[in-house]
Amino acid sequence: MKELFQHVALTGGVTVRVAVSFLPEQSRIEAGKWFWVYHIRIENESDQPVQLLTRHWRITDGNGDVAVVEGEGVVGEQPVIRPGGSHDYVSGCPLATPHGSMEGFYTFQRGDGSLFEAAIPHFPLAAPATAG
Repeated sequence: MKELFQHVALTGGVTVRVAVSFLPEQSRIEAGKWFWVYHIRIENESDQPVQLLTRHWRITDGNGDVAVVEGEGVVGEQPVIRPGGSHDYVSGCPLATPHGSMEGFYTFQRGDGSLFEAAIPHFPLAAPATAG
């Protein structure tokens, strides 16, 4: 698991794992567009179900410019993750620079109705030197 998911955060019994890859075939470097894909695995290690309600991303480009992205669920879903279960999804991030980073948090609701925020670990977005 460590080999695939390089970045990990644990909060309140929920583990968020991230694997990220630069996609040269989706990038348009001559036009100043670099693109990464990231795979997220959310694991529920608590003793009750959790539902992912919202996401909050902080995306920083190589110039230090920050974009905040918030919304309901992930890729159109608000999954319920049972104890011992997991949820995977894949999404992407374009930047106008060859380097940057992402981090954030998900807001979850536990089976008892309480809310908590689970950290999304900070991870770099770095295009290879050969990509621009």
